[in-house]
Amino acid sequence: MVKVTATYEGEKHCEIVHGPSQSKIATDAPKDNNGRGDLFSPTDLVAAATGSCMLTVMAIMAEKDGIDIKSAYTTVEKEMLANPRRIGKLTVNIFMPKKVEESYRKKLENTAHTCPVRQSLNPEMEIPVQFHYTL
Repeated sequence: MVKVTATYEGEKHCEIVHGPSQSKIATDAPKDNNGRGDLFSPTDLVAAATGSCMLTVMAIMAEKDGIDIKSAYTTVEKEMLANPRRIGKLTVNIFMPKKVEESYRKKLENTAHTCPVRQSLNPEMEIPVQFHYTL
């Protein structure tokens, strides 16, 4: 179990502390929801977590199989819905080294689709994912 603590600091800012490492991140409400948009919003962190989780589980799989995917990256575009306010869509693009063999790509892609963050999100949320072997 991991404990994460969030402390409200005023002006829609929170400081979040990861218990085991004591590393910190801060959040702000977005401009379209009464904030300044100075920092990641909590829903931005969901988008970031989705992309980084997909990359992480792919890296774990690739490392076990002796495949180097260093320099791979994701972009995630978040679209909000209004009533109730929530994430409606996360469009994920995953950019991978072109040296990854065709025969191995499906294994990596299946792994990305089963990352723990994605599996934890509301099934009504749209999460289209495209893979690009261009690096």
